[in-house]
This record gives sequence, C-alpha cells and structure tokens, in this order.
Amino acid sequence: MRMAPRTDTRSSAPHAADSHDLIRVHGARENNLKDVSIEIPKRRLTVFTGVSGSGKSSLVFNTIAAESQRMINETYSAFVQGFMPTLARPEVDVLDGLTTVITVDQQRMGSDPRSTVGTATDANAMLRILFSRLGTPHIGPPSAYSFNTASVRASGAITVERGAKKTVKATFNRTGGMCTRCEGRGSVSDIDLSQLYDDSKSLSEGAFTIPGWKSDSQWTVQVYAQSGFVDPDKPIREYTAKELRAFLHGEPVKVKVNGVNLTYEGLIPKIQKSFLSKDKESMQPHIRAFVERAVTFATCPECDGTRLSEGARSSKIGKVSIADACAMEIRDLAVWVRGLDEPSVAPLLAALRQTLDSFVEIGLGYLSLDRPAGTLSGGEAQRVKMIRHLGSSLTDITYVFDEPTIGLHPHDIQRMNELLLRLRDKGNTVLVVEHKPQTIAIADHVVDLGPGAGTEGGTVCFEGTVEGLRASDTVTGRHLDDRAALKKTPREHTGSLQIRGATAHNLRGVDVDIPLGVLTVVTGVAGSGKSSLVHGSIHDDEGVVSIDQGAIRGSRRSNPATYTGMLDPIRKAFAKANDVKPALFSANSEGACPTCNGVGVVYTDLAMMAGVATPCEECEGRRFQAAVLKYHLGGRDISEVLAMSVTDAVAFFGAGEASVPAAHRVLQRLADVGLGYLSLGQPLTTLSGGERQRLKLATHMGDKGGVYVLDEPTTGLHLADVEQLLGLLDRLVDAGKSVIVVEHHQAVMAHADWIIDLGPGAGHDGGRIVFEGTPADLVAARSTLTGEHLAAYVGD
Repeated sequence: MRMAPRTDTRSSAPHAADSHDLIRVHGARENNLKDVSIEIPKRRLTVFTGVSGSGKSSLVFNTIAAESQRMINETYSAFVQGFMPTLARPEVDVLDGLTTVITVDQQRMGSDPRSTVGTATDANAMLRILFSRLGTPHIGPPSAYSFNTASVRASGAITVERGAKKTVKATFNRTGGMCTRCEGRGSVSDIDLSQLYDDSKSLSEGAFTIPGWKSDSQWTVQVYAQSGFVDPDKPIREYTAKELRAFLHGEPVKVKVNGVNLTYEGLIPKIQKSFLSKDKESMQPHIRAFVERAVTFATCPECDGTRLSEGARSSKIGKVSIADACAMEIRDLAVWVRGLDEPSVAPLLAALRQTLDSFVEIGLGYLSLDRPAGTLSGGEAQRVKMIRHLGSSLTDITYVFDEPTIGLHPHDIQRMNELLLRLRDKGNTVLVVEHKPQTIAIADHVVDLGPGAGTEGGTVCFEGTVEGLRASDTVTGRHLDDRAALKKTPREHTGSLQIRGATAHNLRGVDVDIPLGVLTVVTGVAGSGKSSLVHGSIHDDEGVVSIDQGAIRGSRRSNPATYTGMLDPIRKAFAKANDVKPALFSANSEGACPTCNGVGVVYTDLAMMAGVATPCEECEGRRFQAAVLKYHLGGRDISEVLAMSVTDAVAFFGAGEASVPAAHRVLQRLADVGLGYLSLGQPLTTLSGGERQRLKLATHMGDKGGVYVLDEPTTGLHLADVEQLLGLLDRLVDAGKSVIVVEHHQAVMAHADWIIDLGPGAGHDGGRIVFEGTPADLVAARSTLTGEHLAAYVGD
C-alpha cells in the first residue's frame, strides 16, 4: 500500500496543547498545609522533602493524588460509583494540569492467609494456566491448580425448559486445587483445651478460663449451662463421650436461655469464630496473650504446607509440579520458565517471563511465589506493587511513591533510582516523598516543606534544583550532607545472647553471639536473612521487647493519648480534681457529645457521592458534652488538653497543679522519638507509616525488659531527626539496656558498638554471617557490600 505524500504546513508557533506542562496547585489547605501554592513540572522526577509531619503526604497524597482519583471516579456511572470508595474534594482552591495518578504506597498487603506474592501479582494465575496446558497427568482446568478453589461435586434433578418442560438428572463437577485438610492455608491450628477450661470444675463453678467468660452473668456461658446438652453441675472431666462431643463440637442450634432464643454451638468452633478469625494485632493485649497461649499453628501434614491437593501436586512439567515452582526463588523460577520451549503457549510464556524478570530487576528475586503477602515488609510490599507498572505501555501518567527506598540496603537504592528514572523517561511524571540523600540527588525538581512539623510546618521552604536545595538555609538543605562519624571507643559488652543453628527461611545453620549491654546493628542487603535471624531466633519473653514494622490498627476514634494509655491517668486526674467519675472525660463513654457520639464531626452518607463531614454544631468539634467542659485541671478542660501538642503537654503535666507523673513519662518518650509536634487527640488514621512506628516505639519503651529489638527505626525519619534517634538509642544503652537494631541507614551503622553483617547476597546467596566486629573494622576491611558503602559514607 502506498502512503500519500505529506506536506508539512506546521507553523513555528508552539501548539496550544504543549503549554500544559505543569501541575498547578494553589491554596492547598489539607491537614496542616497553609495555603500552599506550587507548580510541578510534568514528565520530570520531583522529590518532596521535609521533616516528618511537615505536610509532604498532605500535599502529594491527600491533595494531588486524591483529587485525580476523585475526578476519575466521577467518570463512572452512579451504579459503579456505589461500589467504589467515596472521596471528598481536597481543601484546595485550584488544581490544574492533573493527569491520571497511580499511587504506589508503603501500606502492607492484606494479611489474608490465602494471599501470597504469586496471587498478588497474577504470576500464580499464569502458572496455573501453564500447568493446565502442559502438566502431566492432565487433571483439569486452571482452577484445578488453585489453592483458593475447592473441588465441588453435586447431582440431582433439574428442570429443562425447552419445548415441553421435563425433569432430568444431572451431575456437576468442578475440580479445585485446595487441600481439604487446611483449606488452602498451608497450616492447621491446634487448640489447647486446658487453656479454655479447668476440667476439674463444672460450668456453674466457673470452669471457663477464657478472658471475659464469667459464669454468673455472661450470656455466652449461660448458653452452654442452660443448653440441655450438658449437666452444668457436673465437672467437665466426668462428661460422657456424647456430652463432651456436644460440648466441644456441637453444630449450631437454637436454644432458649432465660426465655430468649440464642444460638448454641460447640466450644471449639465458637473459639475459632470469636478469636481465630480476627487479626491478632487488633486484639487487646490480654486477649492476644490468651490466643498465643491457647492456639498453636503447625504445617499441614497432608499437603506439607503447599496448600494444594494431591492431584495438583502430582501434575508436573518435566519433574516440576506447581508447588515446586511456587517454592523456588523467583530468579530460579525465571530460569526454569526460560528453558521451556512450547510454541502452543508461547504468548503465555513471554508474559510470565516478563513478570518474573521484573521481580529480579526490582531486587525481589530472592522471594518465592508462595511467600505469604502478610509477611512482606513495607518496602517489599511497595516494590511488589511496582511490578505491574514496569512493563506498562501507559505514558503521561503521574506515579506517586511514598519512600520507595524503605527497607533497601544502600547497594539496592541505586537500582531503585534507575527504575524511577525509567518511569520518568517513558514520558511520565514521577512524584516521590523521600528522605534518603541518594534518591534526592537524582531529582529534576525538589520541593522542600517545613520549616517544622505539625502546626510549625505546612509551607513551601524551597523549590528548585538539588544544588539549590544544598545551598539553601532550610533544615533539609543544612542536613543533606550530614555524615555520622565512626564511634572511636565502642562500649564493652557485658554478656552475649547465643544463637545456635538458626535455619529460619534462608539461614544456613547460623551460629552467632550477639553482645549484650551495647548497641548492636544487624545489617545486610534486602533478603539476606536479617529479620529471619533476629525475629526468628530472639523470641518475645519477659526480658525481650520486640518492636517490628507491623502496622498498628486505629480508627478515627483512636489517637496517641488512647493508644499509649496516657489518657487513663489524665482522666483520673481530672476526676480527682473535680470529684466526679473518670468516665465523664472519655469521648467514647459517658462524657461523649450525644449528637456526634464523641467523634467531633457528623458524617452524612451520600451513597455513591463523597460523604460530608461537618463539625458537630452542639460541641463545636470538641467531642464532649458542655457539662464536662466545665471541669478543669490546671486551668484547662479535657478538650483543650487533647488539642495540646506533645511538647506543650510535657510542660503542662510535668509540674504544678496539673502534674500527672504517669502521663508525663509517656509524653517524654513521645518527645524522645521525635513526635513532639503531634497533638494528643490527633486521629491515628492521619499519621504516616513512620509516625505510627515511632508511636509504637514510644509505647513499648515503657515495657520492662533488658533487651530491645528494633526493626528499621529510621523509617520515615528526616535527616535532622536521625541524630535525635541515635541519642535515644544511646540513652537506652546507658540505662543498662541491650539494643539490637536491624537497619540499613549508614548513620546508625557508624554509631553502633558492634555490627553483624549478613550476606553476601539475598535469598539462597545469603543466610550467612559475613562480618562480625566494630564499624571501624568493617570499614577497614571493606570485605562486604556493607563495608564498601559504609566506607564511602564516612569518607574513608
């Protein structure tokens, strides 16, 4: 076909469409932002910096990304919008030049036991299709290889309406790959009955030892006592086989208790529904302790933890089953897939290879597809989410990243930087909230917010190039080239914590003595076995306080005062000073405003449109009844106290009429971890990931223990705050504690008394101790990747 000749008649004047090369934000007021107005260049890499709480996330996520998502949602029909999350318009005057936003945040993936790395990235779906086409013996369609699909068999009569109606017998079969014993979870739970009841007592004597189950008035207990299935006055150990079966395993059935119809079911299914179906992190401490004491989890003996049925495990390609494939490290699986040569599934193999290669390219080749998604760190979860975008053909998209270097060794940060630049070079706008100097250095444009945190932040302190930031007098500019010096005289250890033959995950029978009485840093590239060594070998007991990266749960009613427990002594102090009940000073109890139920705002649900939250007219957002606000402590009412910042509250509760020592101790710990700018009543839902982790750290610092185990405490910390964290770690050690830190930040490594470096690589290339000694010795030896990067950091 011959193409028609083209005459170029374009003028030299720029096209009007090319003038939209900026994202304009004017008058942004979300959270602590103070009428922020900026212009962000499109198709460039822009990094947002500033101290924690300065307003970075409020500008990038809560304003730019939120408005883009809201406008996209509005293009769908009202019916579809009814099934989507509703978003309110951000507090901003003008948002111009927006493009479609894809947010890649650091939220951990769901902890559903059936969610794995493979199911989260569609790699499992492609593997299932592959085995259904090439696996021998052939056992069925892709669902036959899915551990989320149960086999179903049914038969019966059906009515066929074709001409004259007639009834025919039909059978239905669906082959699934789920293991019937563990139902696709890979593990089975075993309940210790001795932790549920004292079998020497009867129900009427209070045999139950389950928290909250009291014999005299608790409805749940009365259901068992008055069910008629067991004798409430007979000791449980004397039950007949029939009574014991009904007591432990009885099917749900309606029974009448004190004239009320209630449901009776066996104790074991009741416990499973009441406790085991809930996330342990969301439980109260005494309930969580009970579950950990009463329930043990073991690998399923029938499927050996693979989650799959015998049929799914028997079907193989060559000598590899789908269970074997999912258990391989992804980089090894990529090699195996590349070796398959089957023209009939060539497009599928190409797509699968691309997905697996993306894992390797992004530094996650050490993972396996059967790794539970809930066990991934925040940084690993964020990089898994990036997989689907690496091969995308979309351009002119705005990608928003929340600290993509979290959990990355300095050696891996360069690889992440290259990926960010690749996304930009495809014609996309890349917005990154970041603290690490290595990533700030590659920015085309920098926006620095501050100057402080909370009410002292929310303004733009600098816009421009990295060199301009370095020369500016902002907090970030002054600390951009900070370097911690190597500790000249490390502390002497007072003992050691011995670990012998550690084999969790990729560890290879590791033997190591972790010194006590000093600051020990465990480091190594991502996937080298650090967390497996520390968290897998050092178990929580009375002498160990472990603070991991697990998210803390919190609703809009939860705040730092309630989470840390400091509100209890504050309420009691108010009650004592005014001679009234402490419950009056709880927004979740008797003192709550009746109109808003203690929330402070009234929510109006508008179905598929964004709900509207308006300040409560009766309490004006204070959350308490007017009668409660008449009571004062130190001249302040309870709502004014909750509105105070941690810094102000430290002084308020530290001395004088309002002195509350128990609250003051907690407040001092919050200030020590760099959260002095938070208000006591700020909802936990508004805190960033780094702020939540430091809140968790401050809470556990009050626990009685001689060994503190911290997992990357620098997460979300600005360069200026790292020095404060180092001072906090020093104070813990000087107080006689032993501090063990899993960390990648070179400043923490340089400040350590002792370093244990794992490697030399990730996955099966790691799992060994490659260095033990002082930071100075590590720099002098330069024998590991960590040593090379630490030497470069300290300028040695």
